[in-house]
Amino acid sequence: MNVHNAWLVFKKDWLEIKRNRQVLMPIIIVPLIFSVMFPIIIGIVGNIPDANVGNNQDFNELIPNLPMDIQNMLADMPPNFSIVYIMSVYMFAPIFLIIPIMASSVIGSDSFAGERERKTIEALLATPISDSELLLGKVLVCFLPAMAVTFAAYGVYMLMIDVMTFGMFGMLLLPNITWLIIMFGVTPVIALCGIGLTIMVSSKVKGFKEAQQISIVLVLPVIGLMLAQILGLIFLGPLMLIILIGIFATIDIAIYYLSIKMFQREEILAKQ
Repeated sequence: MNVHNAWLVFKKDWLEIKRNRQVLMPIIIVPLIFSVMFPIIIGIVGNIPDANVGNNQDFNELIPNLPMDIQNMLADMPPNFSIVYIMSVYMFAPIFLIIPIMASSVIGSDSFAGERERKTIEALLATPISDSELLLGKVLVCFLPAMAVTFAAYGVYMLMIDVMTFGMFGMLLLPNITWLIIMFGVTPVIALCGIGLTIMVSSKVKGFKEAQQISIVLVLPVIGLMLAQILGLIFLGPLMLIILIGIFATIDIAIYYLSIKMFQREEILAKQ
């Protein structure tokens, strides 16, 4: 495989994406909403009187799943401080996994379906590069911007949380080990999984909107993780996150080789 050829595909697609507001706006607006809105909600909760939050059943069910040292620390806090801590450090962590999936799926939906709508797919498929180089270039143009947007959202969220909560706890809550594993381990493998599946869908359908609608279902497993943690059914601690990384990394490798095997230039051209 010639990585230089894959990089040329990346540069060509990135120039197209930068000119396409339909692609850019969702991957900018959604992370901004997440990273700013959630700290505001947490700040509001922190100012609610203790008596109004002390009997919250959802949080009481989550606390027994936390590490014992965290449980001991929360036991000495006012109820509203405990809820602020749980929301800041644990509850909203899975939600941020939606960002790389959404960002990469929007770009990935444009990979082949968008090329077909712009009537540029025939020239692209006629280039003398291998299928694996072409797919790698498509993966890169989804992965790198999605990671950049996601890390920016993480940074804004953590900065706002630390500024808003330092007076409560006398320390910086983020980043901790859980968030570091999510940022640098879980996020990339989940993004690659979403990208691979989205590109496979995009190569089979006729238009960008159709590909994007189908790709939205990729968010559902992450929403399931989020709800499971909120309900206290699971706890996404370091061990669970490392297991998730292994599972998704295996799926990523399988999807990449399956994509190469299923990729048919003649079939894509036939949909012109």
